[in-house]
Formats: sequence, structure tokens, C-alpha cells
Amino acid sequence: MVDQRLPLASVSDFAIWEPVLRLMLTDDTYRSADRSARVAGRISRYGWSLGHQGSPASTRSAVEDIQRSLARGGVQEVAFSAEVQADGTTTLGLVWPSPVVEPAVGYPDLGVLLLADGSLPEPWLRRPEPVPGAMPAPSADPGLLERTLRERLPDAIGATEEEISAAGVRLGVPLPDELKVLYRVTRVDGGDDFEAADRAGEAVGCELFGLEHLGTVDAAGRHRGWNPGAKRAVRTGPDTAVQGLAGSPGWIRFGTNGGDEFAVDLTPGPAGHLGQIILIDHEQSLGAELVADSLTDLVLGRMRAEGRDHGGSQLPAEVEVKVGVGGGVGAGHLGTVEAAAHPALEVLSVGPGDGEPYTLAPVAGLPRLRTLTASPGALADPLEVAGLTGLEFLELGAREWRVLLDAGAVPRTLKAAAITVRDQHHLPVVPLANEILALWNRPRIVQTLLHGDLGPGV
Repeated sequence: MVDQRLPLASVSDFAIWEPVLRLMLTDDTYRSADRSARVAGRISRYGWSLGHQGSPASTRSAVEDIQRSLARGGVQEVAFSAEVQADGTTTLGLVWPSPVVEPAVGYPDLGVLLLADGSLPEPWLRRPEPVPGAMPAPSADPGLLERTLRERLPDAIGATEEEISAAGVRLGVPLPDELKVLYRVTRVDGGDDFEAADRAGEAVGCELFGLEHLGTVDAAGRHRGWNPGAKRAVRTGPDTAVQGLAGSPGWIRFGTNGGDEFAVDLTPGPAGHLGQIILIDHEQSLGAELVADSLTDLVLGRMRAEGRDHGGSQLPAEVEVKVGVGGGVGAGHLGTVEAAAHPALEVLSVGPGDGEPYTLAPVAGLPRLRTLTASPGALADPLEVAGLTGLEFLELGAREWRVLLDAGAVPRTLKAAAITVRDQHHLPVVPLANEILALWNRPRIVQTLLHGDLGPGV
């Protein structure tokens, strides 16, 4: 929808945008004497994404008035696109933040359209698979663990059995024996006794959480958005020690290294051990690293040395593949859609390639295919998207979306969608996005159109 009420008057003044537009138009790729120029970007209160290669100082000078206006108005960011004619006549579109749009980080794209409140990509909804017969590692030795901790912490005060039992009730799972031993030796709740807490951390090998602060790893809390979340895939193979999950009710967080979190794993993979110690990387949103086979091993410094295990983050081609992307074929990169077709296929990215557009017929009806991204012009027939019956995320160019909308063929299984506009002018994309949102009765995106004149030969 085009809003004529100008949601934030100071930012909706064409004059405040002139320095940004003139700066971007200095790039040769944007301007020639006989054609119009199209530019787009995003400016937030604390940064910008303009696709301009000029000096940071010149860019900062151009955007600072806009940033101050955003701060005064309590607006986090605004996306913009402009079409500048050869004579300097300019149409500028401002796209205001919306609860149904997840901003595109680092790009001027419109962002991801959220078609259902609170929806998450499938990997973040995945529950741990049962592993019958999972047992503690042979190295797990509660008696040795307790003797070692008491030698290292002779003056520590432990939790009572009632407190330990109550913690298990709160978490919904009884604490494993090794974790009970840890808190039986030290409560790690010394109040202002930071030295005692430091000694406990040194004794174990990480900064410990108090018994009352034990918690499980929540998958939703690790989700960072549909883009790139929808394009991620994980797998738990028979030789995997840590299940490929975002979180699990059996991952009990008990300590940290200052950024990442250590957890006892009660839902190990087929090649893992019950009660193994994993590290939840704060920079990763899926999987975890196996660091020790048991808490006893962690305390005694017997760490895993054979490398990192992120629970399936090394993806086989049949789970996530790219076709034609970058014009090459390699690990996870295939030359044709036919080569990508596999019952386990979850994520398919189709790039422009070097030849004819691709048909989606080989992947029609695949049971696990949930994400399709296709560059503008990469598909021979966009209507073949209708044959992908389990899609939850779809990213296409504007023309491809137009074909689907006109034919009434937009998959209703979608939870999120995106329109690729990186190489296009996105002034007309907001109405297109609003048509998609209307299919789900979602709030519309508000766009303000401004008109001005930068003069010839900008």
C-alpha cells in the first residue's frame, strides 16, 4: 500500500535523501547519460547497506541526518529504492518496518514475508530421535568425579538431594548421575563470593551455572530468521554422535566459556553416549560440538581430539544442493535439477547457470523438499512450482511471482516467502508483496513514494 500520510515526516522529506542518492549515483554502474538509474538500500539507526564502494566517512556524512531522524521517531530502519531519470527527475520509495517482514540483512532486498505468526523452518521444529540402547560412556565414573571435585574444592558447599531433585522436576527430566555429583559437591551460588565461583569453574573447566539456572536448549531461541534459516539443512546419520538439532529437551546447559554454552546431552546420536558433553556455539543456529564423552572426561581434561562434530552440519548433496549457482559443480553443487532429485532432498537453490532455464519436473512430489530458491529467469516454467507439494519457503524473482499470482498457483503450504530484487528495481515490488500477503490475510507493507529533481548530469 502507498501511504500518503508520511509516517515519519522528517525522513519523508526528499531533501534529506539527496546526499545519499547523489553519493550512490557517483558509481559508474548506476549512471549513464542516456538511461535512467536505479538504486536501492537500507538505512538503520546504527548502520546502512547501500551497495556503494565509497569511503566510510563520505557515506556516514550522507546518512547521518536520516539516522538522527529515525532515532527521533523511534523507527529502527527504512528501506528505499529510487529511479532517477536522465534529466534528474526522481521517484523515491520508502518502505517502512513491518511486523510481517523480516529484513534482509546486508542487502537492499525487501526481506522475507512472514505468512504465519511464530512460524519456524522445519529444522527448528525437529525433535530428537530416540536412540534405543544409548548408554553412558565407559569413562563416565561418578565416584571418580566426586573424589576429584572434592579434592579440588575441599571447602565447597553442595546442594541438598531435595534441591537436586527439584531441579530435575523443573526441567522435566531427572538430572544424570554425573550432573548430580557436580551439584552435590558445589551449589555454585556463592552470592557475592566470586572467588568461590571462580574456583568451581577452574575445577570443572568452565564457568558454571548455579543449580537454579540450569536450563535446556530451546530451538526457537537459536532461530535467527528465515533467511538464511530456511536454506539450512541438518541430518543425523548412523555415525553421528550429536543429533542434528537446534535444541533438545535433553540438552541441559550447565556452564559457559564466556560465549558458548556447555550442555549434558541426554539425547545423543547413534554414535554418541548418554550424558556426553556438547558445546552450543553462539555463532551457530543448528547443531552442537561434541567436546567430551562424559562429565568425568571434561573435568579430567580428556577432551575429544578428533575434530569438530556439529551433528550433521557437513551436509550431503541429497539434503541441500545448489544447481547452476556460480556456474560450477562441486560438493553440494550439481549441474542439473535431475542430478539433485533424491527422496531426502530438503533445500534446492537454482541459479542462472550457463545455458537454458531449468525444469522442476524431476523434483516434483519429493516428500521432504521444503525450500526452493530460484534466481530470476532460472526456471523454464514457474508454474511447475505447483508440483512441489511440501514447500514452506519460496524465493523467486518478481516476474516468476507474477506468473504464480496471475494463475492462482501460489503454494498455500508456505510459511514464508521472498522476492529477489537485488538486480532489479524494487519500487513495484511492494504491491506484489502485498498481493502475496493478502492470500494469508496478513497486514500490508506501507510504502511512501516521494518525488524530486536531482537535476541533469548527477
